[in-house]
Amino acid sequence: MSIAGKNLKYLRKLRGLTQEEFAGKIGIKRSLLGAYEEERAEPRIDVLELVGEIFKLSLDELLLKDLSDTRGSYLAKRRAQKLVAGTNEIQFVPVKAAAGYLAGYADPEFIDELNTFTLPMLAPGAYRAFEIVGDSMMPTASGSIIVAEKVESPEEVKSNQTYIVVSRNEGIVYKRILKNPKAKNKLTLVSDNPTYQPYNINTGDIIEIWKATLIISKTNTQQRWDVNQLANLVSNLQEQVTNLKNKMN
Repeated sequence: MSIAGKNLKYLRKLRGLTQEEFAGKIGIKRSLLGAYEEERAEPRIDVLELVGEIFKLSLDELLLKDLSDTRGSYLAKRRAQKLVAGTNEIQFVPVKAAAGYLAGYADPEFIDELNTFTLPMLAPGAYRAFEIVGDSMMPTASGSIIVAEKVESPEEVKSNQTYIVVSRNEGIVYKRILKNPKAKNKLTLVSDNPTYQPYNINTGDIIEIWKATLIISKTNTQQRWDVNQLANLVSNLQEQVTNLKNKMN
């Protein structure tokens, strides 16, 4: 028998998918995928062709090569392809991958298997895209994609601009950052929706910071404020600004 079943299992785990999720992606039943992975059945050619399209692999590679072998690994091939392409590939972190991202943000294998896309208007740099949920950054709609550029250290953060902040305690959040010159080891995270109170975060707890560059959202999901909401917004903002000024003084 070929080692295709072993390769299917390796590729599935590399993307952090359950058997149910991977089976749905390639259009077969979970029980059949289990039989393939346990080498109780040989994968059909049409299934392998679809897997090859997803992972950019040939049938020969799926059938004959051990993709987990570090001497000629699948990951090494993928990295070489990206270098040749010379494009700014943006890894996309959906909400369902957020927990995995906190554990795998520094793992090249995890990052390599995130879905990617490119945007022609971006200057060269290190970019990543994060899906956000909730209304804390209204009018930015829940489900929007924030395309952001890597910030190397908290010292490079500019006050009153928006960032994706990845931290050990708060996870992945999209907030506006305020800096306090008197407390250099802390940053204040502020929501654009004033019903959410600002809070401080220690810079030592921060794993990564990404400066928001673009927002991608569906046109029919744009959040709108009514007159009463706007009045409350102004009132709350004035109160928050006063409180923040008092804390800084």
